[in-house]
Amino acid sequence: MQLLLIHSDYIEYEVKKSTPVAEKIEESFRSGRLDEALTAFIAVEKVDESGVEEIVERAVNEIRNVAGQVKAENIMLYPYAHLSSDLSSPKVAVSVLKSIEKELSGGFNIKRAPFGWYKAFKISCKGHPLSELSRSIVPEGRSVSCGEGVLVSEEKEEVVSEALKAESTARSYWHILTPDGELHSTDDFDFKGHENLKKFVNYEISKQRAVERAPPHVDLMRRLEIADYEPGSDSGNMRYYPKGRLIKSLLEDYVLDESYKVGAMEVETPLMYDMEHPTLKKYLDRFPARQYSIESDKRNMFLRFAACFGQFLMNHDMTISYKNLPMKMIEMTRYSFRKEQRGELVGLRRLRAFTMPDMHSLCTDMEQAVSQFDDQYNMCISVLDKVGIKVDDFEVAIRFTRDFYEENKDFITNLARTVDKPVLVEMWDTRFFYFVLKFEFNFVDALAKASALSTVQIDVENAERYDINYIDTDGSAKRPIILHCSPSGAIERCIYGLLEKEAMKAEAGEVPMLPVWLSPTQVRIIPISEKHMDFALQVADQLDCRVDIDDREDTVGKKVREAGREWVPYVVVVGDKEVETGNINVTLRAESQAKKPKKVEMTAKELNARIQSEVQGMPYKGLPLAKLLSSRPKFL
Repeated sequence: MQLLLIHSDYIEYEVKKSTPVAEKIEESFRSGRLDEALTAFIAVEKVDESGVEEIVERAVNEIRNVAGQVKAENIMLYPYAHLSSDLSSPKVAVSVLKSIEKELSGGFNIKRAPFGWYKAFKISCKGHPLSELSRSIVPEGRSVSCGEGVLVSEEKEEVVSEALKAESTARSYWHILTPDGELHSTDDFDFKGHENLKKFVNYEISKQRAVERAPPHVDLMRRLEIADYEPGSDSGNMRYYPKGRLIKSLLEDYVLDESYKVGAMEVETPLMYDMEHPTLKKYLDRFPARQYSIESDKRNMFLRFAACFGQFLMNHDMTISYKNLPMKMIEMTRYSFRKEQRGELVGLRRLRAFTMPDMHSLCTDMEQAVSQFDDQYNMCISVLDKVGIKVDDFEVAIRFTRDFYEENKDFITNLARTVDKPVLVEMWDTRFFYFVLKFEFNFVDALAKASALSTVQIDVENAERYDINYIDTDGSAKRPIILHCSPSGAIERCIYGLLEKEAMKAEAGEVPMLPVWLSPTQVRIIPISEKHMDFALQVADQLDCRVDIDDREDTVGKKVREAGREWVPYVVVVGDKEVETGNINVTLRAESQAKKPKKVEMTAKELNARIQSEVQGMPYKGLPLAKLLSSRPKFL
């Protein structure tokens, strides 16, 4: 089914002439008008015939959800064959339209335009960000034609949790919370000076996750030889070249180091679990994620989408005292798996296999949980800052139940005050998930698509579900409150965020680069000729960093340009003058402008000191490739 949803000032139609498949209509059905309406233009397709009930249910949920977002009480259902070239039979189409009309009639004022008639219509679109939305709905596990004309074979039924289904139907109340504690309607808030927040709000409320074109980081991840698609694997599973593996491992080590500093214990848990395990089966329905399912020894298994299962099962078997709380455990899940939808997969932004630092904290009560939430909120800000993603680079979403907000207004306001800017709030009347409070730091890319990075959640369900206890001061067993925290979000998304940020800087005329501690090559030395190689090697030996030497038989100009294309932070060209004086001429990328390189003369010792001051306190690994560029293979 194809849906085109238009929020309109009015929609009116008048039938002109019947077609051979026109349904019989009464006189009152020959014209119609609705004011302040959501119009659903609908094309029922051939593939829908294999799952009519499912298609109706999903279409109703989509229309109901959008109507709630735009606050429309009137809905016009308008058959519109032009949305598809593979239409269902007229009998099925009419049946689907009537079923949608019946399902929606209880909560809305519904009109349906007749099927199979040529009609004249007028519509006035409101023109706000949610006034024009499109949806494609296909029965799960059915065969459909792809863009290249390839037939996709029927798949095993996808495992979709009840929480994920609830997420699509949950009634959300959207607000902007300002640091002064005021809640503003997203429709009325003045976004002047907060244009990035406006993009994020539009993305969140519209729920348009599919991408129409590749964002800039996809070209960059290839050109910089960081990562690429792997055609021999499932979609959303990537290959990482040596430079990409270095960046990933440095980020992983950094996040783990920061977690150790707050007292987290590192553990390791299995990648797959029994889908019929009584405790896990209940948890699967409370986590909004699609699972990879596999079969092993006639048992239905699923690949983990987080470290929760293993850590909670471990907590269940532990003896824990109130003296141990708050108690933190962390795992760097290489990998977690989520069966994200194909249209949403792109580059490093959304993957099916990803590396997630997953930390859980057991707390004695809600007071301690709120205190830990605050500490971890600030920790996440600090972690992303060192990664290279600053507060100005991300937007904050805070999600909670209405009851929790009423009891913790000052605390939640302080979260906005900490970042000193307005934040997006999503509020629910009823708790649909296992948490009562959650925040995410969301990066908005060049295509105005948002991706969550750091997050913390207060979980009020799983201690009981997994039978996790701690012994209190009086010797009684108590249930802890659990915090879920990912200090950085998925490691791959950090790389995505950095590349997108630098792509936008380049578009604005600035010079892009990675933080020095993450740059695969920190110093590139370019000898002018072969006779300068010995001096180049001497300079390299004085530098305690990732330094390589471009000894290839190319012109100096070409070598300098290539170093620039690789975003090398420091480029040193050595010739007769450098050999004679012992000093080196260094191009400083961080201080350069487009076509205006900043060059400074210094000693190798001074360059080394500068680099060490920049990378102080951050993890370090050696060169991921050969020191001499002539010895390196090309990956692309």
